[in-house]
Order: sequence, then C-alpha cells, then structure tokens
Amino acid sequence: MKHALIVVLSILLLAGSAACQSAHGTATVQIDAAKLNTLKVELRAKGQELIGESDEVKRAKLATDLARADAAGAMEFLLAVLSVDPSARVRLVIIDNLGRLSNPRVREALERHTATDPDVGVARLALERLRGQRSLEMRELLRRRIDLARTKGDDAGLRLLYAEDERWTSLVRGTMLPAFMRVPPAVFSLKPEDKPIRVLAFGDYGTGTPAQKKVAATMLGYHKTSSFDFAITLGDNFYSLGMESPTDPRWKTWWDDLYNPLGIKFYATMGNHDWGYPDSPAAEILYAVQSPSWRMPAPYYTFTAGPVQFFALDTNEVSEAQLIWLKAELDKSRSRWKLVYGHHPIYSAGQHGDNAGLIARLLPVLKGRADVYLAGHDHDMQHLKPEGDLQFFVSGGGGAGIRPIKPGPRSLFAKSSYGFSVLEASATELRITFIDADSAKLYEYTLHKSEAGR
Repeated sequence: MKHALIVVLSILLLAGSAACQSAHGTATVQIDAAKLNTLKVELRAKGQELIGESDEVKRAKLATDLARADAAGAMEFLLAVLSVDPSARVRLVIIDNLGRLSNPRVREALERHTATDPDVGVARLALERLRGQRSLEMRELLRRRIDLARTKGDDAGLRLLYAEDERWTSLVRGTMLPAFMRVPPAVFSLKPEDKPIRVLAFGDYGTGTPAQKKVAATMLGYHKTSSFDFAITLGDNFYSLGMESPTDPRWKTWWDDLYNPLGIKFYATMGNHDWGYPDSPAAEILYAVQSPSWRMPAPYYTFTAGPVQFFALDTNEVSEAQLIWLKAELDKSRSRWKLVYGHHPIYSAGQHGDNAGLIARLLPVLKGRADVYLAGHDHDMQHLKPEGDLQFFVSGGGGAGIRPIKPGPRSLFAKSSYGFSVLEASATELRITFIDADSAKLYEYTLHKSEAGR
C-alpha cells in the first residue's frame, strides 16, 4: 500500500439500532499517497490506520489524535481527509482541531465547508472557527496600535485603547458580553477587617453528576459543624458550555438545589467551559439578580473580608486592562493577606501543566504583591513550591471527573481526589486545608505573619 500512487479509503457507513449495527452501504474515496507522506514518519502508521478504518467513531478519534500530536504537520493529510470523508463526525473533529491554525489552506477549507457542507453542524463550526481567526487578525491590529501608544507614552490614548481591547476580548471569544459588563465594581467588604474568616473554595464541578452532589453534600455537612462565612468558586461552574441564559433549567438542579442550602454567598469566577455558549458569561453575571447565593459582579473584581482582600480574575483572557487593574488594586490594598483566585493555574503537575502565558504576564504582577494564587482547571488537589512569598494551590475536585496526577518538581502535595478547600484567616495566620468527598483531611498548610509586621 505504501508504494501505491493512490491510497483508497473505503468507508463503511453504519446505521445503528439499540441491539446492533448493520451496514447500509459503502463509500469509496481516494487520497493521493503523497498526502500520507506529508505526515512525520512516526505518525504515518496512525494515518494509514485512519485511511483503513471503516468505523466513523474510531476514525474521528484517529483524526483527533493526529491533530493533537502535530496539528500543523498533519494539516495537509487531514485537509485531504476532510475534503472526501462522508462522515459529519469526522469532518467536525477535523474542523475543530485545524480551525485554529492561521493558514490560507485552512481558511479556504473553512470557507468552503461553511458555504457547502451538507451537515449544518459542521457548517456552523466552520463559520465559528473562521470568525475566530478573522477576529484575531483584527485584534492583532489593535494590539499593534496599543504598542505604539505605549511607546509614545500616550496615557490618555492607552486608556481608550485598553477599553477597546476589553470589547475585543468578547468578540474574539464569540461571546455576547457587553464591554460595560466587564467593568469591575469598586472594592466592597463582606466582614470587618479585625474578624477572622472561614471560606469555602472549589472549582471544576458543574456536571449534575453523583460526584458533584456528593462533594456538595460533604460541604454542607462540614458547614454545619464549622460554618463558612462565604465561598469562592474557581471556574468551570457549568459543563460543558456554560449556561444558555439566566433561566436555564440547570440553574436549579446544578446550583440552587446543591448550594443554596448552605445559606451563604458564593463569589464565582469563570472557567474555560463557562465561555462556551455565546450568552453564558452574561448569564452567569446576571443570575446574581435572582439568586440568594450566586454572586459574580463582573468577570474580574475584588473585595475584602476580615484580614484578607480577595481578587477574582478571568484567566480565560487576561487583558491588558485586567492586568493594570490588578496591579493597581494590589498596590493600594492595605489588607493583611492578599489572595488572588481564578481558573487556570500558573504552575501545575496536573494534566494541563504549567501555563506559559500566565507565567509571562500574570506572575510578574503577583510576585511581591500577593500571598496566595488559588486556581482550578486541573481536576485534582495541589500545593506547589512558592515563588518568593507567593504560594500556589489548585483545588479542582468539585465534581467533574478527576484525573490522574504524578507529582512534579514543584509539587509539595498532589493528589487526584474529589473535594474542596477551606481557607481560614486571622491577622497572623492563613491556613488552607484540602478536604475530600468523604470529609477526610487530605492536606493542610499554614502561612504566618507576625503582629509586628502589620
């Protein structure tokens, strides 16, 4: 086969029943063997397997594996498959994975499938990927204009351009979030600074699964014996695409029924899954109007409680405006402890690993200013080595499927477990405790400050 000038792809179209699947017909297509040879040598066996696979589910997985291994290197081969594969499932995963590549050949394929693909779902995804690419190009022009204003020291111009960049944050991500809804409110207070606090923290939970319900029940049980003052969420509040509207029926079953019984307020941040539906970010912000427990004043905001100032971030898109706001708020804070929380970890030994973008842009703002950075995203519980006085924690076991974790060089604690975190703060101590879904204590770490340092 590898010496043939033409590689024949014979695909068996299957129609399923509850008990079995039976073939209703076959389709034979041809791919130039040269396309297979565009793959790296180590990927050609997988490409050959895809060509010979008749099951569309397996073929879609093989296409995904190739794209994840080397999207740019697999581009020509996958575009050839895309042009002839009769399975909408296969075309969908190829467009999903290649559609983020800024390449004229990919752009041409997206345009063609938007206009002519027989499957509406494939056409819609092609259009979305095309919209994202063109929006990024226009935003890049804006970023270049920002760089020019920065070089010239044009502070008045920068303020206007940063506001425009906030609007483009939504446009690039395809969400319907007005720019004014991205403006953080003034700092507010939940409890006097001389009072100790106990806070619940968790992320990666909104699935409606038994695991989420069990963790929520354990939170309630803990609260009945050691009450929380309030809670914070670390994003991925609702899988897999967020909420469609403030009246989405999942609000009741995935939020109200599980967390309202605690009788406290939850100050939420958004994860990548909360940015799925175009209206999801706005829905999550607006739901606070009708909820006794859910709070999200803006995608990023700050508040004080006892001796701690909390800084909630939107790490899906750390805009220049958000970074400038965060630095200014950290610099003027007089709170004893400064805790920053968001969805994506800066450092992690979990599935997603370290985040180079946050290391480059967010970490310099936090170092020397904040005491703790707390995140989710990786579905596990972690404590990682600090940078100076800045501690890093991950608490992503709120209910979505947990993932294996292997401790890395920065790991002080790493465990694949469902659970949540308890933050307890006084003027001299800030303690973070990991609790699992069975109420067992997994780990505890305490930061100290002397009274003299106040």
